[in-house]
Amino acid sequence: MTETVALVVAAGRGTRMSGNVPKQYRQLAGQAVLRRTLSAFVSHPAISRVCPVIHRDDNESFTAASLGLDLDAPIHGGETRQDSVRLGLEHLAHSGAPDRVLIHDGARPFVPASLIDQVIGSLDRAEATIPALDVHDTLKRMDGSQIGETVERAGLVRAQTPQGFHFKSILEAHRAFAELSLTDDAAVAEKFGINVMTVPGVEENIKITRDEDLERAAFWLQAKRETRVGSGFDVHKFDTGKNVRLGGIDIPHDQSLAGHSDADVALHALTDALLGALGDGDIGAHFPPSDAQWQGADSSQFLKHAHDLLLERGGQLTHADLTIICERPKIGPHRGAMRTRIAEIMGVAEGRISVKATTTEGLGFTGRAEGIAAQATVTVSVNRS
Repeated sequence: MTETVALVVAAGRGTRMSGNVPKQYRQLAGQAVLRRTLSAFVSHPAISRVCPVIHRDDNESFTAASLGLDLDAPIHGGETRQDSVRLGLEHLAHSGAPDRVLIHDGARPFVPASLIDQVIGSLDRAEATIPALDVHDTLKRMDGSQIGETVERAGLVRAQTPQGFHFKSILEAHRAFAELSLTDDAAVAEKFGINVMTVPGVEENIKITRDEDLERAAFWLQAKRETRVGSGFDVHKFDTGKNVRLGGIDIPHDQSLAGHSDADVALHALTDALLGALGDGDIGAHFPPSDAQWQGADSSQFLKHAHDLLLERGGQLTHADLTIICERPKIGPHRGAMRTRIAEIMGVAEGRISVKATTTEGLGFTGRAEGIAAQATVTVSVNRS
């Protein structure tokens, strides 16, 4: 079976943008630009591995931006983009050389799956392929601040990434011209004598280079997305035991909660809220209590599953608000630990998680300390269907 690996190059400094945060780590609608880029390849079924190339000073930023994504360990790039690509290719050569490689700019966060499909498919017929867009504007060559000449645009195209190659060929090309400074990998391939074909590029596959690019990307993304709200509610009664599992942590108590899984009423409510926002049934539909494999299961896997579904559909958690309803145990001393654990399970910032507790003033089954209830509301941002 043919193996295709994505090499995502993100070692640049982004000097044409204001501030001191590299462009690939700038926030775009709540996510780092690079996370959006990496997610596009991680979720693509034809990509077997995703290998990021980063700057050696960006380890901490990369860890935060890529939390929860299934990636190869990042490798450090070089002084130029060409150096970084070559180092990435050499790493792949020594860690199990693939048949094909797609090389993509980390600052192109909107690469659609259909474009990835086109580039991969074209490699059945060509040794190298790049996406290209026609040039519609009149082109001028400048002489200082004056126009020197008008350039004939016939036959000119704008090159994009991902650029696809048969792995051995592009590795040899980069090795042969390591001392040059060429603008993209297709130029390296051309220099080596490789025929480079094209597929139609996509206008939305923009590269974040300047501040206005980031602003334009945010407006474009907002127009393509919608906000959804989901709610969840769950109840479990008390049973014999020595602790209560709530919000992914164990709280010492003279009873436990009864249930088919670990009976974490808080995580169950959050899971149902996420599934509700996606319009994808409830927790019982995904993890039937009649299925013995979920007997005593850690409910963190239920919540992670629901959040993974959100990510697979291009969504993002905006906020989760959890309320635990009980007379005992006291929730206040454990709220911080719950918040940390819930954020950890979903790979999001703690600031997106709220945990509260209340009683029913002695009324009802929770007031009689017969069990614990939890209700959750989540807000998510998803692509318009």
